Amino acid sequence: MGARAGFRIEEGYVASRVPARKRDSHKGMNGTVCVVGGSMNYHGAPFLCAMGAARTGVDLVYLAVPKAVSGAVRSLSPDLIVYPLPDGKLTRGSSSRAAGWLPEVGSLAIGPGLGPQSTADLKAAVSSLAKKCRTFVVDADALRPAILESDPSLLGKAVVTPHAREFERLFGKALPDDLDGRVEAVRQAARDHGLVVLLKGPTDVVSDGDEVGLNDVHSPAMTVGGTGDVLTGVTAGLAAKGMGRFEAACCAAFINGLAGSAAAEELGLHVLASDVVARIPGAMKRFDRLE
Repeated sequence: MGARAGFRIEEGYVASRVPARKRDSHKGMNGTVCVVGGSMNYHGAPFLCAMGAARTGVDLVYLAVPKAVSGAVRSLSPDLIVYPLPDGKLTRGSSSRAAGWLPEVGSLAIGPGLGPQSTADLKAAVSSLAKKCRTFVVDADALRPAILESDPSLLGKAVVTPHAREFERLFGKALPDDLDGRVEAVRQAARDHGLVVLLKGPTDVVSDGDEVGLNDVHSPAMTVGGTGDVLTGVTAGLAAKGMGRFEAACCAAFINGLAGSAAAEELGLHVLASDVVARIPGAMKRFDRLE
C-alpha cells in the first residue's frame, strides 16, 4: 500500500508496541488514567470509557462526574475511584476543582457523556486539566472548535477521536467519501493543529500529520452506542502505559475492533458496549509479556 494511503494496522504492529510489564512492578508503574465526563442524561458513557481504560491493564482509573450521578456511577463498579464534580456541567469551577484534586496521571480522557458546554468553560477545562497528564484524549461533546485554540504545548499532548460528523464540527471541513480523500483530510488536520487524529469509520484513519495508520478490524455489530467511548478509554489506557500518542491510537483502534469482533462472534448482532469491554482482556492477552 502506498505512502499516500498509509499502512494497515495489524497484529504484528500492535505486538511490537504494547509494552512489557516488569516482573517486579508495583501499583502505579503500569499507568494511571482519569476520565472526565458525564451529565444528568449520560452517566453510562464515562463509565464505559473508564472501564475500557481499566481493561487495558493500567493500575488506577479515576472518574470525575457530576455529583448528581456520582452515586449511580460508583455503584456500577468497585474498581474505579469516583470523584464527584460540584456542578451539573463542566464549569470553570468544576474543572478547577478536579485539577486541584487530581494527582499527575499518565493520560486523561475528556468528553464522554459530557453534554453541550459553553465555549469558555470548555477552553478553561482543557487548559487546567491537560496540565495534569502526559496525554490528553478528547471525544464526544468536547470535540468543539474551541479546543483548537488551546496553547500549542497542550495540543501537542492531544489525541482526538471523532466520527465523521464530529470531525466536520471540530475542523469545519467536510470529509470526502473515498478513503484516499479521508486520509489526506485527517493527515492535514493533524498537521495543522499538532494533534493525533483517530477518525472512526468503516476504516479507522489515524494520523499524527505524517504517518497514517488504517484499521479495518471491526464488526457491524459495533454500531451500538458506547463503543466509541470504550475506544477512547482504550486509547487513554495505552497512552498511560507509556506508548506514544500515534502508536496508542493505532493500537487502540485495532484492540477495540478485535474485542468487538470477538463479542459479535459469540453474540451475533446483539452486542452491547459493555460486551466489548468484557472482551478487551482476551484481545490483549496475546500481547502480554513480562520482563
